[in-house]
Amino acid sequence: FGQVIYHHLLSEDKAKFVLWADIMFVAKVDSNNFPRKPTLKWFKGKWLDLSSKAGKHMQFKETYDRNTKIYTFEMNIIKVVDADAGGYRCEIASKAKDKPHCCYFDITVQVCAIGPSDHYKPLTHTGDRTRDLALDFSVLLKKRQKKKRVTEEEVNVWDILKKAKACDYEKIAFQYGITDLRGMLKRLKELKRLEAASMFLRKLEPEYSEEKGNKVTMSVEVADPNANVRWLKNGQEIKPSSNHTRTGTGDVGKTPGHLPLFMCIHAGLAMSVGLTQTGPKQIFTRADHVSFCRYVLESEGNVRSLTINKCNLSDDAVYECVVDEEKCYTELFVKEPPVTITKLLDDVHTVVGEKVEFEVEVSEEGASVQWMKDGEELNRETAGSKYRFKKDGKRHILIINEATTEDIGMYYAKTTGGESKAELEVEEAELQVLQSIADLTLKSSEQAVFKCEVSDEKVTGKWFKDGVEVTASDRIKISHIGRTHKLTIDDVKQGDAGDYTFVPDGHAISLSAKLNFLGEKPIIEYKPRQDPPKIHLDTGAGGNKNAITVVAGNKLRLDVEISGEPEPTVCWKRGEQKSPPQGRDKREDSCGPEGAEVSALEGRVRVEKRKGLCSFVIDGALKSDEGPYSITVSNPAGDDHADLFVKVVDVPEPPLNVRCTSVGEDFAVVTWDAPPYDGGVPIKGYLLEKKKVSSNHWTKLNFDVFESTTYEAKRMIDGVSYEMRVFAVNGIGVSEGSASSAPFMPIAPTSEPTRLQVDDVTDSTCALKWRPPEKIGAGGIEGYIIEYCIEGSDQWVQANEAPVEKNQYRVKGLPVGEKMLFRVVAVNPAGRSPPAILGQPVTIREIVESPKIRIPRHLRSKLITRVGEKINLLIPFQGKPRPVVTWFKDGKPLEDRSVGIRNSELDSILFIRTAERAHSGVYTLHVQIENTSDSADIHIQVVDKPGPPIAVQVTDVWGFNAALEWKPPKDDGNCEILGYTIQKADMKTKEWFTVYEHNRRPSCTVSDLIMGNEYSFRVYSENICGLSENPGLSKNTAFISKSGLDCNPRPYKEMDMTRSPKFTAPLVDRTVVAGYTAAISCSVRGDPRPKIVWMKNNMIIGEDPKFLMQNNQGVLTLRIRKPSLFDGGRYSCRAINDLDKTRWSASWRSEVRLNLMFTKAGGNRVGGPR
Repeated sequence: FGQVIYHHLLSEDKAKFVLWADIMFVAKVDSNNFPRKPTLKWFKGKWLDLSSKAGKHMQFKETYDRNTKIYTFEMNIIKVVDADAGGYRCEIASKAKDKPHCCYFDITVQVCAIGPSDHYKPLTHTGDRTRDLALDFSVLLKKRQKKKRVTEEEVNVWDILKKAKACDYEKIAFQYGITDLRGMLKRLKELKRLEAASMFLRKLEPEYSEEKGNKVTMSVEVADPNANVRWLKNGQEIKPSSNHTRTGTGDVGKTPGHLPLFMCIHAGLAMSVGLTQTGPKQIFTRADHVSFCRYVLESEGNVRSLTINKCNLSDDAVYECVVDEEKCYTELFVKEPPVTITKLLDDVHTVVGEKVEFEVEVSEEGASVQWMKDGEELNRETAGSKYRFKKDGKRHILIINEATTEDIGMYYAKTTGGESKAELEVEEAELQVLQSIADLTLKSSEQAVFKCEVSDEKVTGKWFKDGVEVTASDRIKISHIGRTHKLTIDDVKQGDAGDYTFVPDGHAISLSAKLNFLGEKPIIEYKPRQDPPKIHLDTGAGGNKNAITVVAGNKLRLDVEISGEPEPTVCWKRGEQKSPPQGRDKREDSCGPEGAEVSALEGRVRVEKRKGLCSFVIDGALKSDEGPYSITVSNPAGDDHADLFVKVVDVPEPPLNVRCTSVGEDFAVVTWDAPPYDGGVPIKGYLLEKKKVSSNHWTKLNFDVFESTTYEAKRMIDGVSYEMRVFAVNGIGVSEGSASSAPFMPIAPTSEPTRLQVDDVTDSTCALKWRPPEKIGAGGIEGYIIEYCIEGSDQWVQANEAPVEKNQYRVKGLPVGEKMLFRVVAVNPAGRSPPAILGQPVTIREIVESPKIRIPRHLRSKLITRVGEKINLLIPFQGKPRPVVTWFKDGKPLEDRSVGIRNSELDSILFIRTAERAHSGVYTLHVQIENTSDSADIHIQVVDKPGPPIAVQVTDVWGFNAALEWKPPKDDGNCEILGYTIQKADMKTKEWFTVYEHNRRPSCTVSDLIMGNEYSFRVYSENICGLSENPGLSKNTAFISKSGLDCNPRPYKEMDMTRSPKFTAPLVDRTVVAGYTAAISCSVRGDPRPKIVWMKNNMIIGEDPKFLMQNNQGVLTLRIRKPSLFDGGRYSCRAINDLDKTRWSASWRSEVRLNLMFTKAGGNRVGGPR
């Protein structure tokens, strides 16, 4: 939490003070590292919060130094007394959930030397504090040896005073040495008031509001520590089960030694935590684990509390605390937590054509995230194929397939609990060289081809020779095919030799190569001769003669042509002094010190020789290679000397001391120091990059170099920590990045609160309400400060000591009849916001408002709903004080239990979960305040589908037409019949076709019927709910007869099918195994259907359950269930009808082979055939 510094008047932890002295304790808190304003509390002992004791005796003060950002908290004790002695504690914290930082100290009070402490003993009878009688010296006249007449243990003066008459108060006070008669009467009056006071010393808050999943604690303070407390939720008591376990003895709310007892209730199962005191130390034992409890009931001293762990929407209810016959109420509101962003968006810097992904992570899976670009929403309909949206659990990703410069802008991801934004920067891709140009050495009439390849096919370019643009001709050809650029020179000549360069259009790069020409040597006659040596040196340095500039890390190759006969000796040397002829075998890998000879033939620094040419080569030039160099050539005919200077240039060193000097809401000012080394080339400017502290991705702030060393970075996100780094740029290139700056955060105060208005006014208070500021920022809101002043004055008075978190506040203690102005200010770590001022002054007086019902527009006409649907009517009204609300139905009080009513101060709700037709009627809402009232009627009509029409019949048939008539249905569905739907069907096909729809009359004529067909008709009734479930069918049909055709068919003679029974398949003898079901069958025919009789050994088989007789289309079957040896015999079947009686029998003999097992008396098994 930062550095906390405590000071008090004495250096020791145990401070000693003289009685009646004034003392002061000071605590200083350094808030540089605090995220918000710290909160300091003073305690005495373990739990006593001294802020409740503020007054004349104990005073508190708080100051703040904006320069040093140090809070100073003071506690003053005026005229310390014996009761002030004890242990004290000071706690400091920046958040309610953080662990506080504590400091402990003790106070010891000593009596001054002028008088003994026994002077105050007689005052103990009064029970008042000693300081109330400090200036009464009459007791000093009493002798020290005189004993008290009545000890404190023997008599209670206050019990005597409560029972005595008022005329005896003075006598009793004189008898027991009470000198402060006025104080005695005041204390006696207070005792009597406490006896008649409420059972509650502190009641429940009017309401509690908490987010889903958090813990809620509701507590009361009772007057009697042994009182029995009951908790109710929506009228039902929260009870622990009877089989719960606890440690110690005693009932709930009353434990031995006044130790706290905790009761845990979850789904009807109760668990308790008892506290057992053993000796001087308290040993706490737990009977079960508390963290699994839904409800925790705690009793500690006079405090009774109910804690709900991980509250959910089912806990949103009205809670009651009952002590004897007295109750107090509160209401718990559980709200869904907003979806917050746990991982913010990162800025993206890319090139054209690359894929871009913006990723954000939210607090809940399945949450909805809104994507926006520069204030315009991006969705699947408007984005097209350019944007893709992806969800992966809590991660939400916005994908841009191929980025273009049109995609540059600010992208937002918004949820219900916050938003995040990031910037996309797109720049053209850097051109890459895939193949560079190579040097060529050619003879006369040969072909020279310079070829290079770059990464972009669309890039064009130009060719230059010694700085002059090359134009195409018959001999010189320039081509561009794909990514390849080619320069072709046919029939090379001496004039074609030189440096060739290709420069791409729009890019700051160039590719160079050299064309060397080798001419043909003429044939001459050799004549020995001697020519003095000559150095042909051309560095191309311009104004500075023989100066060569090379970039650090590059290769330097200086070709020097040398002439002379005989071939001269060459000597390179660092410095301007002439070097001796080459003859030493010395090899070095660096240029060496001043005056050193360079004669190495291999290595980084070397000399390469061939006839007529000497080359000085440095691979990977270093800063130490910079300096003067000289070349000396000599032969017998003479010598020659030349001096040159090699300059090595490099990129600059990174800038130093990058720091942020000031911040705003969306900007920050950054400054830095120039680099100590500019690389040998003047600094052109600087490039800056930023990144979020939580990210590893750096984003460019400027693409063009910035010349100053102070830069204002814009388009930053409020409340996000950033880091900066700077690059220096010169003519050679860009330096390495500087060290990152210290993290900084753009932040700004919120805007003013909105919609400030008066909610209620009484004779001494005024209730205000407002909405949060439109612009809050990442700093959030710590609370609101409410101020008021009298109209015409500019002296604003702060109404609340600490900022309030709610969006409503009641200002108390206002003068009656005065016109007051109010304003509200939002506070966050950045400071106070602009105030929201009430437009009109408010007169402080009681307002009586007549009741008035405001019927919504859609309820002013009849409300029609269908059976089974829900009805939920919200009827707002106004009036002060709270009106009495009564509902009536059809002029009688509403007593239907299926109709729910819920009333509040501003509205009344009538709801029906499942509407029925019995709920139709006129509902009357009546509100009344004293002698004034108002009422309103609401017509509700519950409708259903109608019944079918009745008495549907065909009244007439002529030609191809038929007339139908019917009567309206008995049940119209509680609404008007809108029409009828008529359908017809041919009696042959039975397919129905619609003839008329929405027919208003109960009759119709059906035309275009087909001759020779017979038709049936059906009719559906219709109302606003639709067609009836069942139709009304016509009682008769309509036959369309054929005219002019008579048909006389021949009489049909039916064939006589009667015949006597005859067996078509006889019975067959069978042999079956005992114990397995057997069946015998035969078949018979006859008309009328014959009667079948089965017989065994000429005995009719009756209803014996062992036999099952079946007849399936003339196939007769007799099934014998598990036959035994006794079922063998001759079976026959007889068929008889009315025409003839025929008996046919088939012999069926059953021979069964069966081995039976039986047991002897000795237990051995024997078996054999029977």
